[in-house]
Amino acid sequence: MRTMTMPGAAAQVFAQAQNSRGVSVLVVEDEEDLLDLLHFNLAREGFSVQTATTGEEALRSIREHVPQLMLLDLMLPGIDGLEVCRTIKGNDQTANLPVIMLTARGEESDVVQGLEMGADDYITKPFSPRVLMARIRAVLRRTEAESEGETMRAVVLGGISIDPDRHRVKVEDEEVELTATEFKLLSLIMSRPGRVFTRQQIIESIHDGFAAVTDRSVDVQVVALRRKLLHRGKNIETVRGVGYRFRD
Repeated sequence: MRTMTMPGAAAQVFAQAQNSRGVSVLVVEDEEDLLDLLHFNLAREGFSVQTATTGEEALRSIREHVPQLMLLDLMLPGIDGLEVCRTIKGNDQTANLPVIMLTARGEESDVVQGLEMGADDYITKPFSPRVLMARIRAVLRRTEAESEGETMRAVVLGGISIDPDRHRVKVEDEEVELTATEFKLLSLIMSRPGRVFTRQQIIESIHDGFAAVTDRSVDVQVVALRRKLLHRGKNIETVRGVGYRFRD
């Protein structure tokens, strides 16, 4: 019997489609043409697709069924994308839901704000469907790896305790609320107290090397994290010209 083989590129596409099959994605977009296009491309790749056109509709949908990933437009009527993201990431039941923001606004301040709300990636319009699919799969792989490799135990250093399993941080005995990005940043630098992490290492570790995140973005995130850590924020030290470290 003759065995059929697929060329390398075709085999890769087939494998990707198989890996995507059944993965649920909620697309939140108020532009009807773009919503239809996203639905078509995702369904063709094997994803199970739900859609919403407003922030309110998206939150209702998530209360009924939490998807495995969300594509979220920033500019929505009513509750905007940032507020939707903030709500999702602030709820224990949905805090780990991967969110990729879609927007025509690509200014650094928007990128920082979206990431501060806990977004996992940020894509500016217009974008190639192939690029979008690649970014979706990268976020899903990263999320799966984090879930499977979450072996870090609770750590207490310098008056700060961090519990990865419960996604909780306390300063002394007071619990503080961090965004997903801030939590990843604190986990990173507390994992190796005394070690200096460069800004680029931070970007590669907690933002997966996302090109839109600059050194300035990292500085803004560190300032916000220090503020939330109250008087213990001084434990995060700046090493001029290099990066940051957690004081041992």
